[in-house]
Amino acid sequence: MVSRIVAALLLTAAPAAAQTRPSSTTMTCQQTVRLIQASGAIVLGTGGMTYDRFVRDRSFCEPTEVAKRAFRPTRDNPRCLIGYTCYEPGFDDWPGQGF
Repeated sequence: MVSRIVAALLLTAAPAAAQTRPSSTTMTCQQTVRLIQASGAIVLGTGGMTYDRFVRDRSFCEPTEVAKRAFRPTRDNPRCLIGYTCYEPGFDDWPGQGF
């Protein structure tokens, strides 16, 4: 009985298997855009250990957020417009600046 408890504790203490996320740097610009369009909202790697959440349009943002254009590197384009990120604007932000 004790061995079962110890085994159960070890299993729950084991780290979860690493999950890989798609990366914009391994896909073409068009593939990345299509993935975001099909998903609506997705977390993508953007090179190295960096990642962010990208959305198809503002409907995937919180009510107080705006959709800001997201340019990220892809396999074939160092500055591809892949979609949008949700952004909480501050008092210093002016409409039309990067949105």
